[in-house]
Amino acid sequence: MTFNTSNIMRGVSLDAAGLVALADLKTITARTALMGTSSFLDVLFIAPGIHTQQRASEVNGGEYPTTGALHSGFVFRIENQATVSFLQSIAKTGHVTNVAVAPKPLKRRPFSKDAVATVLYLAGLAMTIGVLFVFWYIRDWWGLGVLGMLILARFFNVIVTKHRTRLGWKGVSEPGLPGDLFVLLSEDRWVRMRGLIDDLKLVTGGQWMHEETTFDSFLSSFGTLLVYAAAAVAGNATTLGKLLLACLLLTSAAFLGLCNTLTETMHMYGRALFVEGKPKAYTRRAHLVRELIAEHHRDDWAISMGLTVPEDKDKLRKVVH
Repeated sequence: MTFNTSNIMRGVSLDAAGLVALADLKTITARTALMGTSSFLDVLFIAPGIHTQQRASEVNGGEYPTTGALHSGFVFRIENQATVSFLQSIAKTGHVTNVAVAPKPLKRRPFSKDAVATVLYLAGLAMTIGVLFVFWYIRDWWGLGVLGMLILARFFNVIVTKHRTRLGWKGVSEPGLPGDLFVLLSEDRWVRMRGLIDDLKLVTGGQWMHEETTFDSFLSSFGTLLVYAAAAVAGNATTLGKLLLACLLLTSAAFLGLCNTLTETMHMYGRALFVEGKPKAYTRRAHLVRELIAEHHRDDWAISMGLTVPEDKDKLRKVVH
């Protein structure tokens, strides 16, 4: 039995439906940062912005916050853009937010935000499979081809992303030693990251997204051309097919946006970053600095970060002793 679509959408023009795929949305790049890389399952999550995935290294908005190692006094900048982006999303002005870094996240509650985010992600995958089946059922080969081109473009970008986010240099291993970092973000937002030193190095040190190789550049460029080509030929699909394609892109964008918003745990190189407790407010940053100095019995990190001046050094030491 064939399915006749000629009379279903009479009078409706959706010739530009394919242009939705070209929308410069940041949902895919944000998801890449939250997961630390791409999964092959992402190939079936078709949302606008496929051709922008390689811009995931820009998710931090150019911010590389100064960070003090409270356990050693060493001061550096976090140059992992994905980690910085996550810290920006959970930090609050005038508050210190505690973040734990561990090999595994906390066990999810059945109705936690992370669980709901997973359901939304799986729903996005199911929608793509469903639309593929409908295209085949109504014999809309143009629609099937357009969706296939978007899936192929997604596949190429996943390959490139997985290659660019491979584990690289992370410094000398210090197994078993606990670490404590104080991150000074813009707009007076403060984050305290705690975990094993090796785990902290994995999510803060070295390079997250390596520079594109010639082959990476070829694949991502070809993927971008596929997205534009899909938008160009989408007008050849049936009216119902164009409507399905537009609905898939718009709904997937909404689902992925909600998924990113609800995700509370960031993943990076087999480690999980998650917030512990509620942010603690401080009326003055100096009060927080004095607390941390008293806890760790050292103030060299605070002086190096410009949180206090050398003239106050003796005064601050009295707090320690």
